[in-house]
Formats: sequence, C-alpha cells, structure tokens
Amino acid sequence: MLRTFTCIMCPQGCEITAEGAEGALAITGNKCKKGKEYVEQEMTNPMRNIATSILVEDGELPLASVRLTKPIPKARIFDVMGAIRQVKRQAPVCEGDVVIRDVLGLGSDVIVTKTVEKAEQEGKDR
Repeated sequence: MLRTFTCIMCPQGCEITAEGAEGALAITGNKCKKGKEYVEQEMTNPMRNIATSILVEDGELPLASVRLTKPIPKARIFDVMGAIRQVKRQAPVCEGDVVIRDVLGLGSDVIVTKTVEKAEQEGKDR
C-alpha cells in the first residue's frame, strides 16, 4: 500500500511517501529524522491530542478549556470525548487542575487550560 503524508513535525511540511502494510517498508521525501518517525508512528499506531471544554457551574464563563497531558491512540478519541463530556465542575476552576486523572487508563490526564472564576452575584457592590 502506498500512502502520502504531509509531515506536521516541523515547519518544512515535507510530503512524505510510505510504502508498506503493517509497518513502513520504504519512506521517502522526509528532510529530517522527525518526519520518518512521524510517518512510522502514523503507519503503526497513530496518536492524537484533544483540546475541548467542560461545563462550569456558577462561573464567570459557562465553560473551561481542557486538554490532554499526552497523546492517546487515535482509535480512542470518541471514548475519551465521552468521558470528558460527563465532567462538570463548580467554579472556580484553575489552570492546571486535573479533572480526570489517567483518563480511561490511557496514561493521560485531562487538565484545565483556562481559569474560570466564580461569577459575581448581582446586586453586590463592586
């Protein structure tokens, strides 16, 4: 099987061709070692990162952005998103807070990337 990739590991964006089935037998077009490693991983075990948001109750914003601390297998994205969708936190939430530790046993934590403070009560002096 012949596959073509655009490398995302550095600004060069090499067009890399890989020929092989379960693993890359021949890789051409990469200008650096990172490109070859990227294509080998994509051919054998593609990994992805997720950035999304969780619900925040009584916050100055209704959502807080979250991300994974390390990539997970591409095939598990929808499972992980299902787990994240179930998360709801009470304000305040702080950047760096872990909202799911070792999500689905994949070795990656879900962490908050934007602090959301508690909403000010209406009618209070500022």
